[in-house]
Amino acid sequence: MALDHDSTTRARTATGRAETAGRQVVDGAAFGRAVAVLRLLISVTFLWAFLDKAFGWGYATPSSRAWVEGGSPAKGFLSGVAVGPLESTFHSMAGQVWVDWVFMLGLLGIGCALATGVGLRVAAVAGTVMMALMWAAEWPPAQHLSDGTPSMSTNPLIDYHVLYAAVLIVLAIASAGRIYGLGRTWERLPFVARHRWLL
Repeated sequence: MALDHDSTTRARTATGRAETAGRQVVDGAAFGRAVAVLRLLISVTFLWAFLDKAFGWGYATPSSRAWVEGGSPAKGFLSGVAVGPLESTFHSMAGQVWVDWVFMLGLLGIGCALATGVGLRVAAVAGTVMMALMWAAEWPPAQHLSDGTPSMSTNPLIDYHVLYAAVLIVLAIASAGRIYGLGRTWERLPFVARHRWLL
């Protein structure tokens, strides 16, 4: 009887392990798909910002101020900075051609990397730098703007710029380009295999 009990216990244990392993595989696959969808959604955010500023689709940028019409994509944001230790620095950068090019190429590059699932590490670094600069421009720690009016900051540390940067980092760590993207193909390229920072 004891032998039968031990056999039954071992069989139940093996069955339990198999079920747990099965759930982990399903959960892992579901997580991979969820992260890939998140990657695609964030890519639309960056690409939409690029396209709206480039062509003036009338959402954040009217057609008269489109980049293709000679408008400055970063001027409105930078000249509107009204708080923080870098306020005057951002004002001096507003309207400069090189700033517009760096900003627009950043939006396009990050958006394309996220859309294709290629170069997510570079996109995470570039996106984090961009979000850090935009965070500094809005300066959430301040309760009041330079003119004394309330800043309307809802959180002195964590705002949507920090969340975007965190998501970009998580996407790179999770290799989110392997599903619904070209990440696996990209990883196999000899040049990328030799330079892992390009993943």
